[in-house]
Amino acid sequence: MNKFLVDANLPCYFSLWNNEEYIHVRDINPQMKDSEIWNYAKKYNLTIITKDSDFSKRIIINEPPPRIIHIRFGNLKMKDFHEKLTKIWQDVYEYSKINKLVTVFNNRLEAIN
Repeated sequence: MNKFLVDANLPCYFSLWNNEEYIHVRDINPQMKDSEIWNYAKKYNLTIITKDSDFSKRIIINEPPPRIIHIRFGNLKMKDFHEKLTKIWQDVYEYSKINKLVTVFNNRLEAIN
């Protein structure tokens, strides 16, 4: 089973991620720095879900784990964000199993193995 670490820049009470597969940074330590998030995800074999491009840049030069899901929708109302992500989440989830980086755009997914 895949497990995920949801970055503080994403909603913590999001029904899509409201189960035992998802841990939110705010539930661990809301003050965690990117390097601490990275190390925590690596230690516990978690995929980081984030809007922060620093993780995407870091994964290019580092071997996984952790894996990264980088959401790049831009600013959306929470309802629109939830609807959009819910529609494509199964594909994102499957891509994340076999790729070290999955980038989620408004109109497409990109992955780097």
